[in-house]
Amino acid sequence: MNDQALVLFSGGQDSTVCLAWALQRYARVETIAFDYGQRHAVELQCRPRVLQALRAQFPAWAGRLGDDHVLDLALLGRISDTALTRERAITLQAGGLPDTFVPGRNLIFLNFAAAVAYRRGLSVLVGGMCETDYSGYPDCRDNTLKAMQVALSLGLDSRVVIETPLMWLDKAATWSLTRQLGGEGLVELVIEHTHTCYLGERSGRHAWGWGCGACPACTLRRRGFEQYRAQAGAGG
Repeated sequence: MNDQALVLFSGGQDSTVCLAWALQRYARVETIAFDYGQRHAVELQCRPRVLQALRAQFPAWAGRLGDDHVLDLALLGRISDTALTRERAITLQAGGLPDTFVPGRNLIFLNFAAAVAYRRGLSVLVGGMCETDYSGYPDCRDNTLKAMQVALSLGLDSRVVIETPLMWLDKAATWSLTRQLGGEGLVELVIEHTHTCYLGERSGRHAWGWGCGACPACTLRRRGFEQYRAQAGAGG
């Protein structure tokens, strides 16, 4: 039975919810992040604050939360000419994808995460990829992740399981899952401490958290929060 996991934890909303999800299910959970020259590198500064808050507010999870790893993948940023790694306006590409798409990013992340997990004796990788409410990134699709699971298991000659608890949830459902996992305390933790904004903006505090309020990531987060609150109000 798999009782230990490695969570791809960026410091954003989705990865924080996935971390909480894993902490409810696995006896030992480690975390990993990647510094690839992302424009919103402030998310890396948010990570330790999120981890600290989780330990302080959820003692039952604190004992399960193990080592944290941050890998330097600056080369990815240097070869990626995107709005997520360059100071420029976010636009749509000819194929309909926003130019915040970093080609191969999740594939590279999963390969490095699997290598760390193999060394650490962990067989489960947990990621916040989702194809229900997202920007259309092909490396977030369920079929991509299933193919990666097979390839990693074959390449390491060891069973690798990739868990994507948000795959079929929209952002409103992600907020709802947050509450199910940790009540209003976890919802407030996500609002206050996590970072989603692609522009790295943390000077503006909104009901749903910090951000510019206009980039694709902020728009998804805001709309999901508003729908979640509306649904919660209707249910109450």
